[in-house]
Amino acid sequence: MGASVPERGVPRPRARTLAPAEFAAAVRSLTATRVRGEVRVEEVRPPQRLAPWTHALALTVAAGDDEPATGRLVLLHDPAGYEAWEGTLRLVGYVSAELDAEMAGDPLLPEVGWSWLLDALDAAGAEHRAAGGTVTQTSSTRFGDLAGPRRTSDLELRASWTPVGQDVSAHLRAFADVLCTTAGLPPPGVTALPTRPSPGSG
Repeated sequence: MGASVPERGVPRPRARTLAPAEFAAAVRSLTATRVRGEVRVEEVRPPQRLAPWTHALALTVAAGDDEPATGRLVLLHDPAGYEAWEGTLRLVGYVSAELDAEMAGDPLLPEVGWSWLLDALDAAGAEHRAAGGTVTQTSSTRFGDLAGPRRTSDLELRASWTPVGQDVSAHLRAFADVLCTTAGLPPPGVTALPTRPSPGSG
């Protein structure tokens, strides 16, 4: 993703400059998008040096009192375009989620994590090109008087892709679904079965 997203030397538009029609249409499509009820979406301050025009959303999966997955989706627009983008719009996504022990032990987790994004985009009908990114798996061990579980494992997904067309609503729905998947939530309309106690327990 790093090579496809310029980081500096990008001129910013003047504050009162009217947004290009393509960018404005894409932002409107994001604003009007409804996602799964477990996901909270809010507009946040976008990064200032990635492209002349930017719009950012923060997403949080709420499961009871926990927030097992968080993410950020940034819409970039440069009217001149970039060769690596293969277009003038670009979406940049970041996901962070805490994993359960079983999932954390999967040696194929990076490949699986990347497939979650591509599968979600395909399932939502979010046509795209030039996708790239990284999946990072980390483990932490707490010592001393730090609160929380002794060992935790986390997954970080960083990706960018070029949407086809100005309506990017399907891309936001797909990204929200990725967060739900990393948080361990079942697909929409599916109820997770309660965990059965092992024989002799209790």
